[in-house]
Amino acid sequence: VQLQASGGGLVQTGGSLRLSCSASGFTFTDYSIGWFRQAPGKEREFVAAIRRSTANTYYEDSVKGRFTISRDNAKNTVFLQMNSLQAEDTAVYYCAADPTHSISRYQQSYDSWGQGTLVTVSS
Repeated sequence: VQLQASGGGLVQTGGSLRLSCSASGFTFTDYSIGWFRQAPGKEREFVAAIRRSTANTYYEDSVKGRFTISRDNAKNTVFLQMNSLQAEDTAVYYCAADPTHSISRYQQSYDSWGQGTLVTVSS
């Protein structure tokens, strides 16, 4: 299982970015995919997840209404569209794969992780 996160960068407050998580080495539709982030000096936290089969989604409260997770199974890719970015969204963003039927906010549910992509929101 290999995951490659990309799309991070520097953006001003209120701006948008779209992150991508490209997957290889496994049957993509067998896995739910989650996004997590780790801000400087803080623990890694859940952001959003999308279920493997039904594409149901689940968001952390702080990003609801601003972030949208989606998946393109034909391209083995999951996207995280981030709008109305705030300084507190600054973090390294990671995607991870969960082989179970659930969509989970708990890191221990995910058995494969990408390398992370840095998002910096400046005021």
